[in-house]
Amino acid sequence: MNILAIPASNSSSSINRALINLAAARLTAADPAVTVEIVDINDFEMPIYSSDREAANGVPQLAKDLLALIGGADAVVIAFPEHNGGVPAAWKNIFDWMSRVEFKVWQGKPVVMLSASPGGRAGANVLAGQEAIAGFYAAELVGVQGFGNWGEAWDAETGSFTSHVDLAKLDDVLTKLLPVAA
Repeated sequence: MNILAIPASNSSSSINRALINLAAARLTAADPAVTVEIVDINDFEMPIYSSDREAANGVPQLAKDLLALIGGADAVVIAFPEHNGGVPAAWKNIFDWMSRVEFKVWQGKPVVMLSASPGGRAGANVLAGQEAIAGFYAAELVGVQGFGNWGEAWDAETGSFTSHVDLAKLDDVLTKLLPVAA
């Protein structure tokens, strides 16, 4: 099983990137047959979407490339930072361009949505917004989980949660992506 993991942040020090790295490690530890490809959205930087740009130049190849990665995966796990209550502008722009190629961006894939936040609300606004539109863009949403108070919850030295409760929440939501043993 191939899982595509996307930290929807263009920051190299993003806590959501750290969360995706932990999620990838937990997925491969849970099932050795699982491979996880982590995407860096900085590799998919494109001009700000506008219908004028699209009419003049078409859709950037990078949008098609990321859409193909989603299409080639068996499942997707994505971690959203919350910027002013929504997704970061960099991710929104990439998503907008991809939707011009294939409106059903998630292509029917099982998707887990995560968020890490320094605040106590654990990315509640961004997750609620993305959960609300997931089906519209053909995500088979199998789980949503936010992790708040990141500075207290995260041990940077070990690259893991300080709380067994948080780690159990992460494992619980991630196992929804794994195939059920027969």
